[in-house]
Amino acid sequence: MLESLKEAGKNIGREFGRAWENLSDGWRELLTRSGEALTHFGRSKNEVTTEGESQLSVFPRWGLLAGELEETDKEIVVRVEAPGIEKEDWQITIDGNKLYLSGEKRFERVTHDSTYHIMERAYGSFQRSIPLPHNVDIDKAEANYKNGVLTIRLPKVGNCKSRMVRLS
Repeated sequence: MLESLKEAGKNIGREFGRAWENLSDGWRELLTRSGEALTHFGRSKNEVTTEGESQLSVFPRWGLLAGELEETDKEIVVRVEAPGIEKEDWQITIDGNKLYLSGEKRFERVTHDSTYHIMERAYGSFQRSIPLPHNVDIDKAEANYKNGVLTIRLPKVGNCKSRMVRLS
């Protein structure tokens, strides 16, 4: 009996070790590949009820605004996945070599006599900054929002080609 308990303990320890390793791998992946995408969603003014309590106090305050930045010879293209945000709720600002995205993701409840069992989506106001690898022509920047993806096209300014410089 003692041997079977020892064996069960070893198996539990082994399974716990695997689970911990998978969890650690997942967190490492999230932090290295998506660390900048992890975005804080703050409380917005219209979120407060007449009693002064936030109606979204149980909802997550952090969410992912996953994106990508692509560079060609002529432009920088930034794409950010942000479903559930209305086009008019976006603010896009370029300051030097930083792109600032801010806005608000509003919570709209269809039914009031329901219970949430899973709530993983964050709501509220947010801001995210993305460093740009090159100077851009702010006046020719274009943005569109389609199918929950914000796409910003930023034409590059100056000599865009790279070259090797030899030491003399």
